[in-house]
Amino acid sequence: MCAPNVDPRGPQGERNASHWCLVSPHPPARARVVLLCGPSGSGKSLVATRSGLPVLRLDDFYKEGDDPTLPLVEGSSDIDWDHPQSWDADVAVAAIAELCVTGRTTVPVYDIALSARTGEETLDIDRAPAFVAEGVFAAEIIERCRELGVMADALCLTRGPLTTFRRRFLRDLREGRKSVPFLLRRGWRLMRAERSIVARQTALGAYACDREEALDRLAAAAGPRASVGTAA
Repeated sequence: MCAPNVDPRGPQGERNASHWCLVSPHPPARARVVLLCGPSGSGKSLVATRSGLPVLRLDDFYKEGDDPTLPLVEGSSDIDWDHPQSWDADVAVAAIAELCVTGRTTVPVYDIALSARTGEETLDIDRAPAFVAEGVFAAEIIERCRELGVMADALCLTRGPLTTFRRRFLRDLREGRKSVPFLLRRGWRLMRAERSIVARQTALGAYACDREEALDRLAAAAGPRASVGTAA
């Protein structure tokens, strides 16, 4: 960004670089990200797909099951996969920043059932003006994306605890993500905590909305006048 009301020439008419432009600490972005969070099972993946925008799956940035920094559910030997410390925020933010600047990045392929990364792939958003980064921890990086100047919007999808419980359990069971006892324990815990989960994500800057409003805001972010902003 250039400094306002500053003549770029010195007293002898030569160009004076020190008074010409303020050098941005970040490369200019060619695309913006919409961070889509919400409780597990709230329908984030479906909304992201229906938006028609490229999608970065933030669940692929989970830590692996043998990582010693993984948190445990209090009073249990279960790994707390719903705690932000089970996820690698630094690598996720780096991928988002690279997508925004270059249009492509390399992302891990994560197998939730194995709790392990099984490979990597290239995500190319081509010339899309915006893309969706969706996952339960998306709200955790709102401030960092805002500071980088790459955020178009941040949304928190809500469906109601009972609906979310049913959708989450059936999905996880169908995909064989974890054992049935684990899924039941986790599902009950998350259903009881859903309102506090939404409260935390909105406190971090996400805008709470249902599926249709989320799709409307995603369409707006992809429009020709999409601009960086906060989730108001």
